[in-house]
Amino acid sequence: MKEYIVGKFTDIFGDSTNSKVYFAPGRVNLIGEHTDYNGGHVFPCALTIGTYAVVRLRSDQRLRFYSLNFEEIGVIESSLDDLKPREEAQWTNYLKGVIWAFKQKGYQIPCGFDILLYGTIPNGSGLSSSASVEVLMGYILNDIFELGVSNQDLALIGQFSENSFNGVNCGIMDQFAIAMGKKDCAIFLDTSNLEFQYAKIKLDGFKIIISCSNKKRGLGDSKYNERRRECEEALAQIQSVKKVGTLGELSAKEFEEIKDSILSEVNRRRAKHAVYENVRTIQAVEALKNNDLVRFGQLMNESHRSLRDDYEVTGVELDTLVETAWEIEGVIGSRMTGAGFGGCTVSLVKDEVVDTFIQKVGKVYKDKIGYEADFYVVEIGDGPCKL
Repeated sequence: MKEYIVGKFTDIFGDSTNSKVYFAPGRVNLIGEHTDYNGGHVFPCALTIGTYAVVRLRSDQRLRFYSLNFEEIGVIESSLDDLKPREEAQWTNYLKGVIWAFKQKGYQIPCGFDILLYGTIPNGSGLSSSASVEVLMGYILNDIFELGVSNQDLALIGQFSENSFNGVNCGIMDQFAIAMGKKDCAIFLDTSNLEFQYAKIKLDGFKIIISCSNKKRGLGDSKYNERRRECEEALAQIQSVKKVGTLGELSAKEFEEIKDSILSEVNRRRAKHAVYENVRTIQAVEALKNNDLVRFGQLMNESHRSLRDDYEVTGVELDTLVETAWEIEGVIGSRMTGAGFGGCTVSLVKDEVVDTFIQKVGKVYKDKIGYEADFYVVEIGDGPCKL
């Protein structure tokens, strides 16, 4: 891969002498969806698929971007003196946002660079291609300019750039999972205080399969910000009867006692999901510690039902993938993952039925939706690195 992308860099930008090569993973969240901005727990892991970059410093302030995933767009140019989000800048807004965020935080970025990207994450899949790019850019700036930023702070800078530069009100989970990824481990993260622990994933006899719906969606133009606002409204009404900082602080019992303080029935269901999903995530990690994969799978299934019925972020594509998976013997858990409204599902599937799973789910999906889903048997990988 390294030789391939360096060769491409040479084709596009000329000499690749003094260039450096980097990688940042994508991520999948095993359970704990739409809890990260509600002060709850999440349980994501980094993947071995992700985003590669070749970078060469320049002697001026110019920035030149090229992606092998969007070759038809060609080179997009900008400058360190012009770090503003622009529609015509397209995917490079994620990179520019991180550079802008570093400068906002007081770090010196003394010169521009040429950068070529190649991503092995399906675009718009919900496996965090945008966060992968953000963490990658942060890691590159940190290394190349010797800024001394920790990986945890790279995650926070990535989130800050997406919130403040690109206008997507995302939580911390995606950037954190990517920046802090560890092979064969998921991250049990309390998003209210960023306390975390690594949990070993032992999948003896099982595989993680990502099913990509191929329904494109963008967080900014989806109902993501709307869901966030509904939860904030619900929390404000709860706070009129109980001293609580986030929905993630509530137990299921406490929520049931005060849920009538939420006047809107819709907002009540949104808050219910946030509270119960947080409880499920804590229980799921406990199940893993007890080597109880079957219980973990049951909690994944419950998570999807809640996302479908209470949070309403699944849609016919994701429901078709999950509900078909549930019917296959040897699938112990399946749920949508990511923000929803398209994107992907994650399933735990017995080794011997992996081919059957892909064939059956793929056929039902194409027959019902009219186009094909893509399937990825994935492994849990490390965080960002220099290659």
